[in-house]
Amino acid sequence: MAMPIHQETTTFHLNDKRLFRSFAYIDGKWTANGKGHTLPVTDPATGDWIGDVANLNSAESSAAVDAAHKSFDSWAGLLPQQRAAILRRWFELVTEHREDLAQIMTLEQGKPISESRGEVDYGASFVEFYSEEAKRPNVEGVTSHLADAEVEIWLEPVGVAALITPWNFPSAMVTRKAAAALAAGCTVVVHPSGETPFSCLALAELAERAGMPAGVFNVVTGEPAIVVQPWMDDPRVRAISFTGSTEIGKLLYRQSANTIKRMVLELGGHAPFLVFADCDLDLAVEEAVKAKFATSGQDCLGANRFLVEWPVYQEFCERFAARTCELAVGPGYSDPDIGPLMNRNAVDKQKSHVADALAAGATLLCGGKQHAAGPLFYEPTVLCDVPETAKVMHEETFGPVAAIASFDTEEDAMRRANDTEYGLVAYVHTRDPRRIYRASRCLRFGMVAINRTKVTGAPIPFGGMKQSGLGREGARMGMADFMDVKYVCRDWA
Repeated sequence: MAMPIHQETTTFHLNDKRLFRSFAYIDGKWTANGKGHTLPVTDPATGDWIGDVANLNSAESSAAVDAAHKSFDSWAGLLPQQRAAILRRWFELVTEHREDLAQIMTLEQGKPISESRGEVDYGASFVEFYSEEAKRPNVEGVTSHLADAEVEIWLEPVGVAALITPWNFPSAMVTRKAAAALAAGCTVVVHPSGETPFSCLALAELAERAGMPAGVFNVVTGEPAIVVQPWMDDPRVRAISFTGSTEIGKLLYRQSANTIKRMVLELGGHAPFLVFADCDLDLAVEEAVKAKFATSGQDCLGANRFLVEWPVYQEFCERFAARTCELAVGPGYSDPDIGPLMNRNAVDKQKSHVADALAAGATLLCGGKQHAAGPLFYEPTVLCDVPETAKVMHEETFGPVAAIASFDTEEDAMRRANDTEYGLVAYVHTRDPRRIYRASRCLRFGMVAINRTKVTGAPIPFGGMKQSGLGREGARMGMADFMDVKYVCRDWA
């Protein structure tokens, strides 16, 4: 069956053209590379050039740390209510400019415009949440164990925080990190992905309008190896928050050792999606489509392995493949189900995983090749009878390829689900309350979703186990890695 194609129906248009910024933002100033060096940014749907951003050098990147360090004492010294008011105004401006921010995101990232609007809302929710949490970073009191001594515990911001964000969620990953750090009293330097920098720069424009003091929120664009390395070596940078591949996360972890930085790492995922025979199969199929194909499959929460109990295996495969074949593919402005992938490497990985699975004995039910919409489009693909030896069963695909295999017992399903170096999220569909409890306990993942796909949000601690990362983002815990505990013992006698 041919995949439906959505044609481009909307052209890029901004109500507020000042949101489309090309320069880095350092110490309250829009900053170019001293020699005029820039990096091009292209539309993944068409390959067309959409703009250049400043390609800063290492000295200019270090200048951002200078600015953040200089501003730290005054920002940390504000009353929490004052920081909260600025964050609240930032949230209001992000919400007010929702459509422009979504347009920018779809232009540079390619995701369907409805998903971009949803991401802007999701990203704004973190700014709102932390504008409220800024006023209450309370700690538990301690009764003194020493005669004539008064004991107190304080929470203090760690200092300058460096935030390194990915291309798949170019707005929400900035706000989730930055709002928590700023609420804690830290100043920040942000390095957005060179493939999607304009969303972050638009947020900097709105932060400035919200009254963020100069040097508190800095955005440094350029080559990651050049921009980030000075931060890893600089002892004034006390925390690193990174979202991206496990490979790069390990590299940053090693580089942080010399200066003993606080690390928050949100890394790769390889989510299992378990379907038991007693589940609501209608619900399981619909949620499986959401779990696999949101953000065109380019999501660390995306389901990678579908493990289905044998009595419903055939029916699930047929229904899931039929739903997948109905998904429309096209440029993001036409609001399809599947947009372009980010780059050629992503397309090549889909091709490699599909070819390897077929060679290993898997059966192709749907898709399986590059889509006619353009060089960065790949057909949403379903493979069944995929053996455990196939790459797709133990490597993160990060694209619109679903691999399905059967299982016979609950114990086998749990073993195979846990048989991965990753541990970000797992999905389970069953009606049995005892199995729900057993699975929730047994699965070695930081998040477990039962009979649903959407689980994330500002109030929850997002993060994984094993090689999916360290620390948590969101919730009150999201501020913890940006704060030091100070114990004070005073003798009043």
